[in-house]
Amino acid sequence: MLNKLVALLKGSKETAEQVYLRENNIQFDIEQGYIVDGIVVNKCSERLEYFSNRKLTNFDDLKELFYKAILINEKIDLEIASGRYVTRLGNTEENLKQFKVIIQKLNDYYKIFKRDK
Repeated sequence: MLNKLVALLKGSKETAEQVYLRENNIQFDIEQGYIVDGIVVNKCSERLEYFSNRKLTNFDDLKELFYKAILINEKIDLEIASGRYVTRLGNTEENLKQFKVIIQKLNDYYKIFKRDK
């Protein structure tokens, strides 16, 4: 009985990946995809498609997002610096900065835990 209890307590310890996901408020839903800071990021797929020059259509492939992040961030920075926001996407300085944070969190997650070493 005691051995079962000890095994149960050892098994409930969080992995480093689980701690990272919890601390950065990242979740994965099979139907919706990644959820970061309470935002279902695939609902921002039109914005992602625009900033990746139509290379990415959703956030499901973290590897591709990781390799396209430089281009995406440069385009976001350019739009913020120019102050000319794409109105059909509802872009504002605030939501573009939030978009960059989401991309950064997903890229860090990929780099630390998913990328082949």
